[in-house]
This record gives sequence, C-alpha cells and structure tokens, in this order.
Amino acid sequence: MFPTGGVIAQAFSSQHPLGQSGSHPQPSAAPEMQKREPFPAWSVIEDTKKKADALAKEATRELDLASQKAQAKTGKIEPWTPKYYAACTVGGLLACGLTHTAVTPLDLIKCRRQVDPLLYKSNLEAFRTIRGAEGLRGVFTGWGPTFFGYSAQGAFKYGGYEYFKKFYSDLVGVENATRWKTSLYLAASASAEFIADVALCPFEGVKVRMQTTIPPDIRSTFTGISNVVSKEGVAGLYKGLYPLWGRQIPYTMMKFASFETIVEMIYNYLPGQKSDYNKGAQTTVAFTGGYLAGILCAVVSHPADVMVSKLNANRQPGEAFGAAMSRIYKDIGYRGLWNGLPVRIVMIGTLTGLQWMIYDSFKIFMGLPTTGGGPAAEKK
Repeated sequence: MFPTGGVIAQAFSSQHPLGQSGSHPQPSAAPEMQKREPFPAWSVIEDTKKKADALAKEATRELDLASQKAQAKTGKIEPWTPKYYAACTVGGLLACGLTHTAVTPLDLIKCRRQVDPLLYKSNLEAFRTIRGAEGLRGVFTGWGPTFFGYSAQGAFKYGGYEYFKKFYSDLVGVENATRWKTSLYLAASASAEFIADVALCPFEGVKVRMQTTIPPDIRSTFTGISNVVSKEGVAGLYKGLYPLWGRQIPYTMMKFASFETIVEMIYNYLPGQKSDYNKGAQTTVAFTGGYLAGILCAVVSHPADVMVSKLNANRQPGEAFGAAMSRIYKDIGYRGLWNGLPVRIVMIGTLTGLQWMIYDSFKIFMGLPTTGGGPAAEKK
C-alpha cells in the first residue's frame, strides 16, 4: 500500500536531464537511504515489542531453570505424599500472605467504614483523607499483622484442604467421591479453615484494632499482641474467633467448591482437555475461576465480616459474646451488616483470583498439576 524507502529515494534523487541511457546508468539509492523507514514511530513500536518479547523469553527461561533446580533439589513429588502437602502449604502461604498484604489499603478503608459508616462518604474520599492525614505509611496501616496472619492462614488452608480432600475421598471410596465431589470440597475446605482461623485470629484482632483506631495506638504486630495479652490476657487475642469462624468457614467453603466447579465448567466448555493447554492458559483459567468464586465468597461472608470488625473494635472487656453481638446488631441493624460490600467484592474478587493464580503457578513451578478441571491423581 505504501511505497518503500528505495522507491521514494529514487523518485526524489537527481535525474539525468535526457533520461537514463545505457552509457550513463542511473545510480542506485544510497544504502542508508534504502534502510530508512518512512514512519519512524512504527519502527520504535516494533523495536519496543521485540525487546519486550526478548525480555519475556529470558524471564521464562530463567523461571524454567529455577523450576528445574527446585524440582531437582526436592526430587519428584508424588501426589498425596508428605512432600506434596508441604509444597501445597508453601504455595498457600505465598498465595494468601502476598495478596492480602497487597490490598491492605482497601482492607483499611473497608474496616473503618464498617465500624463507622459516616466516617467517609466514599472509598476515594477515604483514601485521600487517610493519605493526607497519615501519609503513604498510613494507607498501609495494618500490613504487618495482615502479612503474618494471612500467611499462616493460607498455609493451613491450602495445605489442609489438599489433605482433607484426600482423607474424605478415601473414607467414602472412589465411586462415592466422584458422585459427591462437591460435598467433599465443602467438607475439606471447612475442616481446613477451622484450623487455619486459630492461627489467623490473634493477628486479625491486632490488625482490626490497628486499623480502626485513629490515629493507631499500635505500631507493630508483636507489640500489639503483647499489649493485648497484658490488658486482656491470651483470651483477648481470640475474642473474635467465633465470628471469624462464622465469616471464614462459609467463605472458604464457597471459595474452594465454587472454584473447582467453575474451573471444571471452563475446561468442559473449551475444546480439548485440560492437559492440552499450556502453563499460561491454565493459570489464566485459575485466575478467572478464582475471581468469579471470590464474588460469591464476598456476598456469603460479608455480614460476619462486619461483625468481626465490630467485635474486635467495640466489644467491652468481660462482655459475653452473645451479648456483644446483640448490642452491636441493635446499633447497626440488618442494613448495617452490609456496610462496605461493594469495596469488599472488588477486594475479595481480586484477592481470590490472584490467590488461585499464585497457588497454581507455584504448583506448576514444583512440577505439580494445577487445581481442578480434571480427575484427581491417585497415589502410586
């Protein structure tokens, strides 16, 4: 469609007044003019694309080398062995600890709006107010207990889920496990989360106190734990455990069961089998399934999430759990249980999608199959 650089150079170069003859051949365009691109911007875009592709290939190569070294060091990991559960535990630690810490600003706004819905008119105003009053560090208030707490929770949650999924499958037998697979997902995830919340609860309590006190009177994770223990005893760290179970167990049951179901539906819709798709495609499916599952998780668990924030912030010393819940519910009403839901949907959807993507990426890194979308591997 467009003339080449050589044609343009020839058209505008000096010509013999009597035309080209055999004895005086027309000189060809200079080499540098032949190589010149008529549209430099296109060349810049192409060069940038080539460099980006080269960097991506190099990063992939380095990641593959690191993966090979890790697999060589650990040896082949067979499904449903102690090595397998250990790898899943590390994957869960990374998936939950990193993602929850990354969205600390959203969590901070959510908690403050749950405790006092009149504090900010919108999430954007909340961010600007916190940024202006407390600086960038203030926007990440609570990142410490978030990192430690959700790393511990993720380790027990994902590692425990893989363990209990196999445990319950063996109890009911292969045929019943296939027939009742959704029930098995629900039972395994509930069992794992029950244990994981015991590890999370002390850190969650410190996080909520840190985030809902303006300005925060707790500056570090373990100082906060020490302060709570000195004032309220060890029981003070667990005063939010029951509502935490009420929030996290339904959340995790929905998170794992819906993820497994959605991923299976995606692979059934796509042509071919799961094994036909490369690593990148499988992690994309993991993120998509995780995000959709996260939306369902946020809705199911939100009332309990509001109550956890309220109890950790407003429960009086010595007040019974039931009495505290009744008093808080009387103050906020049914509508108050849904304060902050839109921001939590965004936060939990993103979190859950990224968690499954990180978790399955780590499994691929260790030479393991991704979660869902195919029959469970049998222990050899």
